[in-house]
Amino acid sequence: MRYRTLGQTGIKVSPYALGAMMFGASIGNPDHDDSIRIIHKALDAGINFVDTADAYSRGESEEIVGKALKGRREGVVLATKAGLPMADDPNQRGNSRRWIMAEVENSLRRLQTDHIDLYQIHRPDPDTDIGETLCALSDLIHSGKVRAIGSSAMPASDIVEAQWAAERRGLERFRTEQPSYSILNRGIETEVLPVAQRYGMGTLVWSPLAKGMLTGRIRKGRQTDLHRAAIVTSLRDERRLDTVEQIIAVAEQAGLPMTHLAMAFAIAHPGVTSALIGPRTMEQLDDLLASADVTLTDEILDRIDEIVPPGTDVGAPDQSAYLPPAIQRPALRRRPVSERAAAVLPETERVIDDQLIPRAAIPMPARHDGAGPRLR
Repeated sequence: MRYRTLGQTGIKVSPYALGAMMFGASIGNPDHDDSIRIIHKALDAGINFVDTADAYSRGESEEIVGKALKGRREGVVLATKAGLPMADDPNQRGNSRRWIMAEVENSLRRLQTDHIDLYQIHRPDPDTDIGETLCALSDLIHSGKVRAIGSSAMPASDIVEAQWAAERRGLERFRTEQPSYSILNRGIETEVLPVAQRYGMGTLVWSPLAKGMLTGRIRKGRQTDLHRAAIVTSLRDERRLDTVEQIIAVAEQAGLPMTHLAMAFAIAHPGVTSALIGPRTMEQLDDLLASADVTLTDEILDRIDEIVPPGTDVGAPDQSAYLPPAIQRPALRRRPVSERAAAVLPETERVIDDQLIPRAAIPMPARHDGAGPRLR
């Protein structure tokens, strides 16, 4: 396995990183022993980068990884994340100092280790000042519990803001970013990857198989055995399905399995340090490991560019993608009704309770002189 430097940390990591989201009873493999065997085989193949999160099966994934790394911890670059809800309690989520300082201890216990090599915030938290988050993470580095810190699913503008905040306040800065990236989701090529490169950040990309769409198991007009297809709307998007058929033709012409084409594409970008593989079974791991020696020619990459132009996403957005408040909350992108027109409202109209009402429809009180209603 060839190794790459994780940003400017000096840490060497494999181009394939083992993602542990599919280990645990919630959505993945409930068999701990089988999951441990998968982890061991990945390590034996030269993968030295393992990424998990507290939220994966509510901590069970971290527990499985902790058991698997007994006796092998020093040879592994271990990454985990915090920030997604861990309970109904509103304070057991997000990027506040209160939660970060408590949850890192829980992750260390579950992982059975005294330090985390890369500690990442799972999603941006608009309710918490980024300086507050960076201050807490800096304290974890200074205490020796964390070696480096990173972000995940951050828009480019938030990445820049976090870098500036760290510099202004003399805090540790994010050394990595973990965005979604695949042949079907290339939006990060426009800003996120260039910004990460500009700040010397390593990039660990997730979902290089587009949640299974680039495995060949989801085809237009055919039944699929993927259970998630019933709940993940993007897997039924017609534009994505049409594009998958074109990509399958490219893979066939290149003599490659669909998964091998997808993985080789993800690690071909100079801004990508590692791509996460997330096998649930040993068979899936074997297939993904077999793609490690695939090199895509410029001709193949040019053909992919023709089908999915650089910097674009195909079809519906991924349901697990981060959407900033300005997209989630209509009130943040809509002026009050009374301010939306370019001209001043005519005297015949009036805004009541943010609704445009013709004045003729508004009952007016009678004048004291008995002359009847009048406009006010």
